[in-house]
Amino acid sequence: MNRPWLPYLWKAGVPIAVAVLVYVLPVPDGVEPTGMRMLGIFLGTILALILQPLPTGSVALIGMAVAMLTKTESAAKALAGFANTTVWLIVAAFFIAEGFLLTGLGRRIALLFVTRLGRSTLGLSYGMALTDLILAPATPSNTARCGGVVFPVVASLSQLEDSHPEPEESRKRLGAFLTLTALQVNVVTSAMFLTAMAGNPVAQEAARKLGVEISWGRWALAAIVPGIVSLVAVPWVMSKIYPPTIKKTPDAPQQARDQLREAGPMSRGEWIMAGTFVLLLILWCLGSVVKIDATTAAFVGIAILLITGVLSWKNLADNASAWSTLVFFGVLVGMASELNDLGVIDWIGNSVAGSVDALPWLVAFAILTLVYFYSHYLFASNTAHIVAMYAVFVGAAIATGAPPLFSALVFGFIGNLFGGLAHYSSGPAGVVYGSGYVKTAELFRIGFAISIVNILIWTLIGGGWMKLIGIW
Repeated sequence: MNRPWLPYLWKAGVPIAVAVLVYVLPVPDGVEPTGMRMLGIFLGTILALILQPLPTGSVALIGMAVAMLTKTESAAKALAGFANTTVWLIVAAFFIAEGFLLTGLGRRIALLFVTRLGRSTLGLSYGMALTDLILAPATPSNTARCGGVVFPVVASLSQLEDSHPEPEESRKRLGAFLTLTALQVNVVTSAMFLTAMAGNPVAQEAARKLGVEISWGRWALAAIVPGIVSLVAVPWVMSKIYPPTIKKTPDAPQQARDQLREAGPMSRGEWIMAGTFVLLLILWCLGSVVKIDATTAAFVGIAILLITGVLSWKNLADNASAWSTLVFFGVLVGMASELNDLGVIDWIGNSVAGSVDALPWLVAFAILTLVYFYSHYLFASNTAHIVAMYAVFVGAAIATGAPPLFSALVFGFIGNLFGGLAHYSSGPAGVVYGSGYVKTAELFRIGFAISIVNILIWTLIGGGWMKLIGIW
């Protein structure tokens, strides 16, 4: 007997059951009365986003409606995530990428990449990694770097190989591999430099208040070896566990050169897009000097593209990926912020820290770092996680006898490396997921697998390197 409703019932039933179970748990000391209710709704929403009984945007809005209906979250707080600047930076990144595609500049850049690295799809992924690495020290917004610089080129390269988000066969040709690799590379480059992610200076300041000074040079020196090893390893590992269906493209470089000749000189739209892009890079690099944040800079760029006619309002309105990402990311950011405000995050951090007091520092340190890393499933922002838990965990590690500078640096690195765990874990993750090339379950599965690779590299090679240079 055919029961088409059974899969839907299972996919909807599991999140509801988990949400209800956590919802009715007793409220721990230090947590506000509605804290466990909020945690239950948040976990239920996350599970529903993974199992997909309904599309992503629908699940997010239902979760928000339940939070408001049960008085767990006020309407103002539920909608507060939509005022988050990182959420709007992600949306802006989609519009900027649209400009690259519409003008043809993205295709031109993609063809240039193909002429030099296009004999294999793995070569293309290393080209993207090199681009990200070069920009990382001077681009404090990892979302701007991934969404505004790397993603438009990745999208163009994918389309060049006839790889689109739909159908399934098309996305797996190249686009899914390149976009997901770009995310996992971005978390590594963000960890390598103090100025490569907005949350890193927050960690630096929190460490200073604990009596630990971290300079730009010391952070970079400690991260350079494990970072380079990860940048070499991640695209290769991705090619094995999440391979594109096309791997070798021996004729691609010559074909790209031929297509560049046919395309002729750059058009007016391409020149405007290129000039706007250069302006954005300058503003993103010098944001702290000129007092313009990354989101403001991105919308200045969009305004220029609208004024010059490179983009139209219809182009923006028709960008379903951007608006869908705004909905699910805005809802989750609001929920995660409420969990912090209600004391749930502090309760989790303090509970873990208190449970390792009597252990040898190496054992305690390992437990603390793993909990800190994977507790990021409860957050929709790197910076929010750092603000909420960095000082608690570094302080607990130091209290167990772990070297202070070593502890501060390791938790600083983790504050970036967990950004690829899920589709809501960071701004770049939102960009990649919103592209449509990667499915939710794939992002969770691959994100976890690459997290193991990075943990091993940064623990074994990174720990050994930091021992060699005298950090611990």
